[in-house]
Amino acid sequence: MSDTAGTPPEGQGAAGRPLGPGAGASPTGRGAVRRRRRRWVWGVGLGVSLTLVGAAAAGWAVYMKLEGNITPDDATAAELARFEKDRPTALVKDALNVLLIGSDSRAGAENGRYGHDPGTERSDTVILLHLSAGRRSATAVSIPRDLMVDVPDCRRRDGSRSAPMFTQFNAAFEVGGPACTIRTVEKLTDVRVDHHVVVDFEGFKDMVDAVDGVEVCLNEPIDDKDAHLRLPAGRVTLDGEQALGYVRARKTLGDGSDTGRIERQQRFLGALVSKVRSNEILLNPVKLYPVLDAATSSLTTDPELASLRGLYELVRGLRDIPTEGVQFLTVPRESYAGDVNRDQLAQPAAGKLFERLRKDEPVRVDTDGERKATEKETTAPADSASPAPTFSGNTAAEDTCA
Repeated sequence: MSDTAGTPPEGQGAAGRPLGPGAGASPTGRGAVRRRRRRWVWGVGLGVSLTLVGAAAAGWAVYMKLEGNITPDDATAAELARFEKDRPTALVKDALNVLLIGSDSRAGAENGRYGHDPGTERSDTVILLHLSAGRRSATAVSIPRDLMVDVPDCRRRDGSRSAPMFTQFNAAFEVGGPACTIRTVEKLTDVRVDHHVVVDFEGFKDMVDAVDGVEVCLNEPIDDKDAHLRLPAGRVTLDGEQALGYVRARKTLGDGSDTGRIERQQRFLGALVSKVRSNEILLNPVKLYPVLDAATSSLTTDPELASLRGLYELVRGLRDIPTEGVQFLTVPRESYAGDVNRDQLAQPAAGKLFERLRKDEPVRVDTDGERKATEKETTAPADSASPAPTFSGNTAAEDTCA
């Protein structure tokens, strides 16, 4: 029998059938097709893998960039730890109080344009932000810088210690920075401050620019040389520079009081919150990144918050709070008996507000009528529970142009 017995003739299959075009082990057969398909699939898989690796690397680079933007305030943490036994106790688990401090520092090339820096730094704006347990609401309480308060002994920047004093509130930041301000607020309110955030002029401007400006409505034109602000009447979208002048201006807007300035700040912040929460920003990575970059670059926070994870844990519960649940009001106060240009707490309204914040009880704001920073009278049926006290204020749901 021939060695070729059983072997089909060249060009035929096992049953003697002719092989079709592209079949067999030749370079143009099915084997070549399979090999090309395997190489193509392998190439696509490699390309996808490299793309994913590249995206992950880019994502990690972005994460590290944003993480590195935040400045941890270790000195404040150490000073507060020293006085831990004197600080208020948190009464409600999961409720949080964050002290937001706007610094008027002129340090740095950008901030220097807003005036001479004599080596001091005061708190231009201070807001105690109360986040309810379960994150049902957020209540931002402004503390006037001219409020007369007891400032405890504090560690100065040079390491020496100041003596306790009775003075206007914004001096606390000048004397001992965030730690002194926090201790002063806790002494004033008996509310435990869980976290703090400090933002300077430049950081505020960058945040506004990152959201492409914030719209406000002006009843009349503004021309304020001190605030570097010149605006027409009507609807105006403020960029960062204009927004800074708008929230800081005092002498040429309204009655020139700090009350009017605080009200503008609250309404502006409400509009800013609404802008940031809009889907136009939150669902658009191209627009979201500049907002995150600006926000993190401008922050000095307690060490626990000084990371993206820490900030995420803080804000993730805020996503479901409706804009009408984000409230702004001012500590109830009245003219100080010793100086009409200074303020003092208005009692018993201030005490009621602080107690409700401590106990995480509801606080309501009345957005109608005169904007006086006092408690408003509330009525309820005789057989009903006492209603939450209502304070003059506004919410993030308000249209500043309505």
